[in-house]
Amino acid sequence: MDIAEKLAEELNVETVFTIRAGALEIPVNESTVVSWILIGIVFIICLILGSRLKVRNISKRQAAAEFIVTKLESLVSGMVGEEAKGYVPYLLAVLIFLAFSNICGIFGFKPPTKDLNVTAALAIMSIIVVQFANIKAHGPWGWIKSFTHPIAVVTPINILELVIKPLSLCMRLFGNVLGAFIIMKLIEIAMESAIHAPVIIPGIFSLYFDLFDGGLQAYVFVFLTSLYIKEAVE
Repeated sequence: MDIAEKLAEELNVETVFTIRAGALEIPVNESTVVSWILIGIVFIICLILGSRLKVRNISKRQAAAEFIVTKLESLVSGMVGEEAKGYVPYLLAVLIFLAFSNICGIFGFKPPTKDLNVTAALAIMSIIVVQFANIKAHGPWGWIKSFTHPIAVVTPINILELVIKPLSLCMRLFGNVLGAFIIMKLIEIAMESAIHAPVIIPGIFSLYFDLFDGGLQAYVFVFLTSLYIKEAVE
């Protein structure tokens, strides 16, 4: 098998199992299964860090949990602003999920975010939240009038943004994660074919493409979403 065939095999999104309900068949892809696993891991971590909380004489575990939550909340609150603080829990959930999804390649998983379906779903969810924030802040009529801002002639462009914004969020995240995944797989394939290749080389590149770049793309996605929400409620 040559490099092209190996890479095509790695990029292929396989169906793990199929849910059958009568004549209806719903294929469940590996990206969905990995997402479920990551959600379960995050849920267990939250249970461990959030159990047996005290007001006084707190444990090191509780101190660590409070530190993490405080830092993340301050980070996201600073991006979204005071008027949209109610959307911080959603943004934090997306940030944590994306961070785990983008860096799970270090542990041998295929990142769910290299599947266009996953990034498209996240982008659509975010834009729905943005439009909900606009309607909640200004009412249905104010939301409709916002499409004529700043002048009525730009209304078609503002309507197009309903498609452009989720598309840009989706493709930016998908493209960056997929690109990093391809580079890492090419490096791994090249190291396998080399005779005396140092094993540490893929690990060094993984620190950047999986850890740093993965965390950066999660931050960028949440930053842009928070920026859209901030604009919607102003």
